[in-house]
Amino acid sequence: MGRDKTRRLSGSRHFRQRMVLATLTSAPVTIVDIRADGTPGLREHEVSLLRLLDKISDHSDIEINETGTKLRYKPGVIIGGKDLEHDCGLQRGIGYFLEPLILLGLFGRSPLSIRLKGITNDTKDPSVDTFRMVTLHMLKHFGVPLEGLELKIESRGAPPLGGGEVLLRVPNINSTLTAVNWVDEGMVKRIRGVTFSTRVSPQIENRILYAARGLFNKFIPDVHIFTDHRSGASGGRSAGYGVSVVAETTTGCLISADATVSHTNVDELSTESEKPELMSPEDLGEQVASMLLEEVAQGGVVDSTHQGLLFMLCALCPPDVSKVRVGQLTPYAIETLRNIRDFLDVKFIIKPDPNSNTVTLKCVGAGVKNLARKIS
Repeated sequence: MGRDKTRRLSGSRHFRQRMVLATLTSAPVTIVDIRADGTPGLREHEVSLLRLLDKISDHSDIEINETGTKLRYKPGVIIGGKDLEHDCGLQRGIGYFLEPLILLGLFGRSPLSIRLKGITNDTKDPSVDTFRMVTLHMLKHFGVPLEGLELKIESRGAPPLGGGEVLLRVPNINSTLTAVNWVDEGMVKRIRGVTFSTRVSPQIENRILYAARGLFNKFIPDVHIFTDHRSGASGGRSAGYGVSVVAETTTGCLISADATVSHTNVDELSTESEKPELMSPEDLGEQVASMLLEEVAQGGVVDSTHQGLLFMLCALCPPDVSKVRVGQLTPYAIETLRNIRDFLDVKFIIKPDPNSNTVTLKCVGAGVKNLARKIS
């Protein structure tokens, strides 16, 4: 049989990304020492991600030892599928599962249609609104048609009890993505956004958007923030409110920021302690507005939360030069570049621009093709 091609990794860092890259490159991996000290083993949301990978692929093989500190994963063929369902649990938001699904869905045998249940807006992961307004539109730069791409928010769920539900549709590409030359971010021409509230007074949303608009109107007149108040079944099981805002530029770049206010997880609250004071709607509006202005000031064609995904898409392109410009590199983006080098053998040329404090990255794609579609 020749030598074993299994890739050996250790630790729990960037687990999600490693699994996605392993699946896209069909490389079997063994991960050891997963949180060997402290509370050992895989967390609930990581096991949930493995179940999800198993759902959308065929013949994948997953073995976890008793303590959960060692994992063997042999990826199968990504088949996509329609009318699938997955419960994302309450550990992490639905946003944690959307990014892998979007990337893998593009390389599936048939288009992917899946219903995800859990927390739609939380503080750890990008909100479903950001995915709907920004992430899906990013794919059109890489030649993905927007027709089959859809994220529908059926009901919202805030931590700690969730109860949200979204429907994701991802088309599969014919063979490869297209390489990009995407370096001009242009000037901001308008700001759009959406506030949400579940199981609280609908008046809260107006307070958020007045505060946010107060800050934005100093710079730009074209600001429109929609409200989305949910009550009853579509409001999930917990009270919460939040806002997602997007700055649209003259060259079609979308820069986003979002924040949510809700009670922390039940396990994190001890019985004696009082419920912590929640941030007021006015403060939330101002905080999000400042976050967005900060992202715009950094420059680059995407915001800091989308850097990792942007580099992944560039690396998956055909063997042609892709060139992108981003603001300051985040630690997650730097780790993404390392994972891309390890799995896809793609190295980026990184060139900082001291005048604008941005970074230009160039790479030759790995030419990952949609082979699943060929098989069928």
